[in-house]
Amino acid sequence: MTPAHPATEGRNPRTLDIDAVPSAEALEMVLREDAVAIDASRAAVPELARLVDRAVERLQGGGQIHYAGAGASGRLAVLDATETTPTFGVDPELIHAHFPGGASALVDSTIDLEDAFDQGRLDLADVAEVDLVIGVTASGHTAYVRGALQAARTIGAATALVTSNRESPIAELADIVVAADTGPEALTGSTRLKAGTATKVILNAFSTAVMIGTGRSYSNLMVGLVASNEKLRQRSTALLTEATGRPQPECQEMLAECSGRLPLALTRMLSGVTGEAAEEALARGGSVRSALRLVQDGRE
Repeated sequence: MTPAHPATEGRNPRTLDIDAVPSAEALEMVLREDAVAIDASRAAVPELARLVDRAVERLQGGGQIHYAGAGASGRLAVLDATETTPTFGVDPELIHAHFPGGASALVDSTIDLEDAFDQGRLDLADVAEVDLVIGVTASGHTAYVRGALQAARTIGAATALVTSNRESPIAELADIVVAADTGPEALTGSTRLKAGTATKVILNAFSTAVMIGTGRSYSNLMVGLVASNEKLRQRSTALLTEATGRPQPECQEMLAECSGRLPLALTRMLSGVTGEAAEEALARGGSVRSALRLVQDGRE
C-alpha cells in the first residue's frame, strides 16, 4: 500500500456482503472491526507512553497541549480536550483543540476545510516553544494537520502525530508517531468507524494518563474534578466517602470548608492536618499522594 492510498481507504474483504445480510449480522461485522481497533491501539502503547511522558514534561515546564485535526478525527480531539476540564479540573487554556473553520465548521460538516494547509499554519502560529502540538488524522494525509505541525516545528515546539496510517507522509514532521494500524473499514473509507474508535481510545488513554501524571488523581479516583453541577457535586462527596471511609455528612461538611476543592478535603481528612498545612503540602507535592507523603515524613 503506497502512501497515496492508505490502508484506511482500502476495501475490507471481511465485509463484502455487509449490504446483503440481516441487520444483526451487519452489526456484528462492524463491531468485529471495532475490536480490531482496540487491539491496534494497544499495540501502539510504547509510542503512546513516550507521548504521555513528553506531555507531562511540557505541562510541568509551563507549556500547553494543542490538538490539531479536521473531520471526524478533529471532532474527537475537540471532545477529548473539552472533557478534561470537568473531569480533572484542568484550566481550559491548558489543553486546546484546533479545528479548521472553528465552532461553525465543528457542527456543520458541509464546511470542509481539511485541505486548508495555510489555515493549519495560521491556527498554530501562536504556540510557544515549550508547548506540545499533536496532529490527529486517521488517514495521515490531512493538509490542515500538516500545516499545523509545520508551524509548530518552525516555532520549535514538540510535535506528535496520532494516525491510523503507519506510512503517513506527515510523520516526518512529528517527534513521536502513535500509529494504530486499523486497516480497511467495514464501509470503505469511512474512517469515523474503527479508525475513529482507535482515535477515541488513544486520546482517552493519553489525556487520562497525562492527568494522572500531573497529580490529578488519587488511586483511581478523579480528585481533580470540578463540581459544576449536581451530579458532579454528588460524585465529589462519593469520592471523598470512598477514599476516607468517613460518613457522608462529614465529607459534605469538609468539602464545604474547602470550597469544594476535593484534593484539599482529601488531604485534610487522610492526614488530619489543618487546612493551612494541607495547602502547603499540596503546593509542595503537587498531588494528594505526594502531599500525604510529605506530611508523614514531617511526622517522623
